Amino acid sequence: VQLVESGGGLVQAGGSLRLSCAASGVILRIDTMGWYRQAPGQQRELVAAITSGGTTNYADSLEGRFTISRDNAKNTVYLQMNSLKPEDTAVYYCNADVSNWGRRETYWGQGTQVTVSS
Repeated sequence: VQLVESGGGLVQAGGSLRLSCAASGVILRIDTMGWYRQAPGQQRELVAAITSGGTTNYADSLEGRFTISRDNAKNTVYLQMNSLKPEDTAVYYCNADVSNWGRRETYWGQGTQVTVSS
């Protein structure tokens, strides 16, 4: 199973970006998909997660600026980021909990850089 992220880049404060993460390979079912981020010198932290049924969970610090969604038919998760702030600068990683024949594993993407200039 591979996860490939896209959509990162450089944006000015107040701007928006939309990240995508597509899972491919042998996949029977994907349970929770999520986005994490890691800033330099910081630990990786959860940004948002979404279950296969659409239940979402967000980091409290986001103040409603980000929205996670997914397309189950495409095994893809999205992160719409609005009103970006310089402190949102980080490498953003997606992950997916994949269940194949009763075995559940978590996979990670390679990360995509998001840089917000002031």
